[in-house]
Amino acid sequence: MTTVRTTCPYCGVGCGVKAQLLPGDGAPEDRIAITGDPDHPANLGRLCSKGSALAETIWLQDRLLAPKVNGVDTSWDSALQLVADRFNAVIDEHGPDAVAFYVSGQFLTEDYYVANKLMKGFIGSGNIDTNSRLCMASSVAGHKRAFGTDTVPGLYTDLEEADLVVLVGSNLAWCHPVLYQRLVAAKTARPDLKVVTVDPRRTATADIADLHLGLTPGSDVALFNGLLVHLHEQGAVDTGFVLDHVSGFDEAVTAAYGDDLSVTGLAPAELEAFFRLWAGTRKVVTLYSQGVNQSSSGADKVNAILNCHLATGRIGHPGTGPFSVTGQPNAMGGREVGGLANMLACHLDIEDPAHRDAVRTFWDAPGLTETAGLKAVDMFRAVADGSIKAIWIAHTNPVVTLPEADAVKAALQACDFVVVSDITARADTARLADVLLPASAWGEKDGTVTNSERCISRQRAFLPAPGDTRPDWAMMAEVGRRMGHARAFDFASPAEIFREYAALSGIAGRFGRDFDISALAGITDTEYADLQPVRWPVTGVRTGGRFFGDGAFFTPDGKGRMLALQNRLPAAMPDADFPFVLNTGRIRDQWHTMTRTAKSPRLSAHLAEPFLEIHPADAGNLGLKPADLAQVDSPHGRAILRVRITDSVQPGQVFAPMHWTGENASAARIDAVVAAVTDPVSGQPETKAAVARVTKFQAQSFAFALSVAEPAPDAPYWARARARGGWRTELAWATPPADWTETARALFGLPDTAQPITVSDPARGIHRLAFFEGQKLVAALFAGPEPVAVSRQYLAGQLDGAADLGLLSGQPGADRPDPGAIVCSCFEVGVNTIRSAIAEQGLVTVEAIGAALRAGTNCGSCRPEIRALIEANAPNQMAAE
Repeated sequence: MTTVRTTCPYCGVGCGVKAQLLPGDGAPEDRIAITGDPDHPANLGRLCSKGSALAETIWLQDRLLAPKVNGVDTSWDSALQLVADRFNAVIDEHGPDAVAFYVSGQFLTEDYYVANKLMKGFIGSGNIDTNSRLCMASSVAGHKRAFGTDTVPGLYTDLEEADLVVLVGSNLAWCHPVLYQRLVAAKTARPDLKVVTVDPRRTATADIADLHLGLTPGSDVALFNGLLVHLHEQGAVDTGFVLDHVSGFDEAVTAAYGDDLSVTGLAPAELEAFFRLWAGTRKVVTLYSQGVNQSSSGADKVNAILNCHLATGRIGHPGTGPFSVTGQPNAMGGREVGGLANMLACHLDIEDPAHRDAVRTFWDAPGLTETAGLKAVDMFRAVADGSIKAIWIAHTNPVVTLPEADAVKAALQACDFVVVSDITARADTARLADVLLPASAWGEKDGTVTNSERCISRQRAFLPAPGDTRPDWAMMAEVGRRMGHARAFDFASPAEIFREYAALSGIAGRFGRDFDISALAGITDTEYADLQPVRWPVTGVRTGGRFFGDGAFFTPDGKGRMLALQNRLPAAMPDADFPFVLNTGRIRDQWHTMTRTAKSPRLSAHLAEPFLEIHPADAGNLGLKPADLAQVDSPHGRAILRVRITDSVQPGQVFAPMHWTGENASAARIDAVVAAVTDPVSGQPETKAAVARVTKFQAQSFAFALSVAEPAPDAPYWARARARGGWRTELAWATPPADWTETARALFGLPDTAQPITVSDPARGIHRLAFFEGQKLVAALFAGPEPVAVSRQYLAGQLDGAADLGLLSGQPGADRPDPGAIVCSCFEVGVNTIRSAIAEQGLVTVEAIGAALRAGTNCGSCRPEIRALIEANAPNQMAAE
């Protein structure tokens, strides 16, 4: 057995993973065991549901294994020469700004470094941006304005050492579950540790909150301005720290007095409770995420939070400080190497002539760009208007994830030359490529990533690269050589790239920048292979630690800057035509656009379908019932989603997840609905406060389908997901199909000879069909005039083995328990199993459920749902931890 220590490829927590390759001749996915690395400082052995299921996502079906030009397989030599020639031709005719790279937080740092060097240094344009623009750009802007550099001051241990943790716009339980579990464990050990959640939507994270503030979307600046006023009036300002180490205090406080707290929508008692708690607790961590960043005033929201920490000196000490948690595994690494259009490598500034000269000299790049490039939204607008004529998109899916996604799709369809490098051809963006390049995936490539607490970790290969796949740095470097820059891109390994990058950081260090890992510049190949997790900076005099506790900042005067801010509400406000505020975000068990996680049946079992959360009062007014379909419209696009009625959203607000694409649903690309409004400072789009209209989607027939083969839906509404042994699909039609047998055959690709077993009641519009090959179920369809009420988890299990002959009832027999919808994805424990344990065993605590069923004992992100089940099913008993 071979064990390789590597790093999880999902969120910015940066969890360590142990991959064990078991001996044998089976497929890799059948011989890989994934566990958390107990020695990694980020997770100490913990993994979330997604990390635990990594072995289920590495099989090669749907992998892109050879370069393609116009859909036809070709050689690497031919494909890369075409890319180099077309880029050079565009540059020669239209200049360097007519080309662009749009890259990804899925890049390793070495990939990012080569791409940034090629575009900014040798193509000579700033037009390289990253999908981190969609998640962390406002935090970068806020840090730079306050600290002089993009510096995260604290460490994960601060969450455990704090006496108050304020979570702003962060569903930590679902989006960063391992950090959430560290916080839960700390609160369990020290019940006096207080937690406040600040979010318009009451998420699973609020389960541990002592106070939840359901503020009006877009009012965060007003809330923290109000806190700043309270700190000033109550004498909670650290006057000595401010006088010695902070500028802009008086202006910031004056502006805060002028803001209107009523826009928060919070009651005076709620505000007073929060202000008193924050002011009266010395050790405060304010952790924030996409609810802050993804806003047309995101940078101001960040600085409003930073203002309060600077005013009180609560920064850079154990258990104190503002803390930005990143969304992607290497969003921080991308920021370090200048992956954003407005940055140079190693936190150096494009706007600074001295910085440019230093990088120009180090790279020997006379044509280094002197101006920032286009940020993501503007970049694709430039593709649309023809200013950008050639673009390389790597490991990201902007046709799904960028706002006004339909316009992005149209722009790429009209673009002269589109290159996409990815692990699959089955992605909305990849389908638009002129040249498609097969990239190595997680488990096949080597390099480094940096997590949210500045910890650099190794990603290591434990699988061979399949087919003709290549790492991203290698294909980028080869294009650089073919474009005429052979010496600059003569890299032979990730270790060689890392050494150059570390050496450049030493120059940044001499400029007084925060990012300096120059002590690693002489690392050998063996030392690189064995590199252990280490927080930067890594210099001859310092390794890791916190920033700013000593009052030394990276601004010209060495002081932290407080900014004068006024709350600005979202750019678009609800009106008669579009009366709802649409919030978008992640769900627990899926990642980005699901090119990886959708391969795992158990990750799809919890929430298998795109949905819209809506308040009961709004649902009643619109005539929506649970499981109905809702159409969501805006001036920019539409989506059709399954209705989930819940009071976790406020009246007038709706929530939809961002994961579903044109590959797995008919009309669920929710960012097609979102307007392309951006923060004027950071360029980050506002994806938390779009306006929308919600109506009932009028369907006359609904169906649930199972099949061994991948279905080919042809219906106004469909959504498909993996099941063990095959697929599960939801469908709906405005007009019932005339022939259900032929509809099923077309859906499943079955020949005319395949005859179904049927149960049908045409008068009631109910039709059920099952197709067998011998004793094996190959397909089934359950249709009716209302959303179909069958046991989906039970039926999905019928594909993986011998099927029950009575399966057309849609329910298991008395001898076969129905687990119900999955609650705990880690151990595949269903809602009915938990309800039975509560009723039959008298289990009334989350711990008791965990001891009996294992549910909630791994990543813990299902614990709030388990608690809710206990409270609903054991109403006369105390449901407590």
